Amino acid sequence: MLQQINPLYIYKATTFPETDQNRRTLFMDTTNTNGATAYGGTLGSHLARRLVQIGVTDVFSVPGDFNLTLLDHLIAEPGLNLVGCCNELNAGYAADGYARAKGVGACVVTFTVGGLSVLNAVAGAYSENLPLICIVGGPNSNDYGTNRILHHTIGLPDFSQELRCFQTITCAQAVVDNLEDAHELIDTAISTALKECKPVYISISCNLPGIPHPTFAREPVPYFLAPKVSNQLGLEAAVEATAEFLNKAVKPVIIGGPKLRVSKAQQAFVELADACGYPIAVMPSGKGLVPEHLPHFIGTYWGAVSTSFCGEIVESADAYMFVGPIFNDYSSVGYSLLIKKEKSIIVHPNRVTIGNGPSYGWVFMTDFLTALAKKLKKNTTAMENYRRIYVPPGIALRRENDEPLRVNILFKHIQEMLSGKHAVIAETGDSWFNCQKLCLPENCGYEFQMQYGSIGWSVGATLGYAQAAKDKRIIACIGDGSFQVTAQDISTMIRCEQKSIIFLINNGGYTIEVEIHDGPYNVIKNWDYTALVDAIHNGQGKCWTAKVKTEDDLVAAIATATSTHKESLCFIEVFLHKDDTSKELLEWGSRVSAANSRPPNPQ
Repeated sequence: MLQQINPLYIYKATTFPETDQNRRTLFMDTTNTNGATAYGGTLGSHLARRLVQIGVTDVFSVPGDFNLTLLDHLIAEPGLNLVGCCNELNAGYAADGYARAKGVGACVVTFTVGGLSVLNAVAGAYSENLPLICIVGGPNSNDYGTNRILHHTIGLPDFSQELRCFQTITCAQAVVDNLEDAHELIDTAISTALKECKPVYISISCNLPGIPHPTFAREPVPYFLAPKVSNQLGLEAAVEATAEFLNKAVKPVIIGGPKLRVSKAQQAFVELADACGYPIAVMPSGKGLVPEHLPHFIGTYWGAVSTSFCGEIVESADAYMFVGPIFNDYSSVGYSLLIKKEKSIIVHPNRVTIGNGPSYGWVFMTDFLTALAKKLKKNTTAMENYRRIYVPPGIALRRENDEPLRVNILFKHIQEMLSGKHAVIAETGDSWFNCQKLCLPENCGYEFQMQYGSIGWSVGATLGYAQAAKDKRIIACIGDGSFQVTAQDISTMIRCEQKSIIFLINNGGYTIEVEIHDGPYNVIKNWDYTALVDAIHNGQGKCWTAKVKTEDDLVAAIATATSTHKESLCFIEVFLHKDDTSKELLEWGSRVSAANSRPPNPQ
């Protein structure tokens, strides 16, 4: 509730039940108990406190003359750590990775040259439903509305170019060029990011961060974001219709999707799985959101490249409920899923659709799954079918002495490394498919960027995730082509004393693109990757590198990385044949190629 009083804004706090949705605090009262104003806070300190309140303890930044004063105030906040990155793209990717681990991330760049550089990372966060606070140091407030031409622009007196670029990839934008409404603009933008689980853009004039204003109180009073509550009648109708649909099915299944994260419905999904006894699968982009130690978990449903026996069970079911799915050309393997709409129930974050209809709006996923768990009858028929046809995975063929390392041997050993104290970061490429086959132990994290699929994302994301999840050791699988895009921030990982293990897969090019459409453009210049990382290390900090060409080399490198150098950043360059790929990539690539090469429809 917003009231205007002389001219202070007072946000009336309302107390809500303690739930996952309500734990983040945002607003603060700007009056003390006797009505006097708490004067003296600055815009910079206000923004810093806001970031700390919502759970951000690390901010990824690249300095520029328009944001330097703001950075001073962020550094002055005891609860914030400023992480300087090598470029804005990696700062954005790092904030993306941080948001995956912490629930929200933030980056700070300078006007236009920095803002336009970070755009690609912000777009990726938008596609993955991640709250990312992108803060830009903007022009002096006196320059707005004038005919002046500023540096870091394209030479026109119009300063809105950057804002217009951000409008399509953020859910809210705030241009703070005066102090009177700065408090409201900042708080509205941050709260919108948390409520919508999308990035926001905040531009702050470079001459404002150090100026006190009465609307910036020194000590915030917690404010709880109002939880989203389902339409009760719609919820009851959706649950009854879904229960009737599933209870009359002979062999129903449930598939979890990537929007379980944005709905904060993982626990409700697990409780439903326990209650119904159905086989539980996960879409490829949802891997890591569904615990794989559940007794009814059968693997990844990815059409023709599904986990063995998982695709057959899902596509032969007479009812399937997809919870938080995204169906695109990649997740549908070139639109080749054998799924019939009339057999499906689609549970979106705020809507449930049964078959070809009906559809129930303003029904939130967590409420729906919790209520549905009480209505479903236990049905293990499909699970029993799965156990009848299941054959354990094969074992990689015995190697010859000094035989070049094969990709299936590499991932066999990565599988043996995993525990609940690890998290896996999979770069766009064949690592998508090889990492998808890893069986994740309980509490083992897993992240990749399937919707946006920007090569190079994983370097910054590994930096950000490791900075947020300091209780886990990150295992990142990165292709050589992707690494060449964003390699610089290995430097920042060393400076931040991170202890991730990076497997650099050197196979001479863009393997995933080779399998979709080959050409000379998919071959890259080979680097001496370990020498590059050693040069970046330069004897400062803890970093260890190794080259691996055989299984014996790999075993020795993993042993060293997990013992002698367990407190170091470990960079292991793995040499593989350019045609040594997962069988899933071969199948997927041919189907996606066919989808890409469809001729135009007749006019």
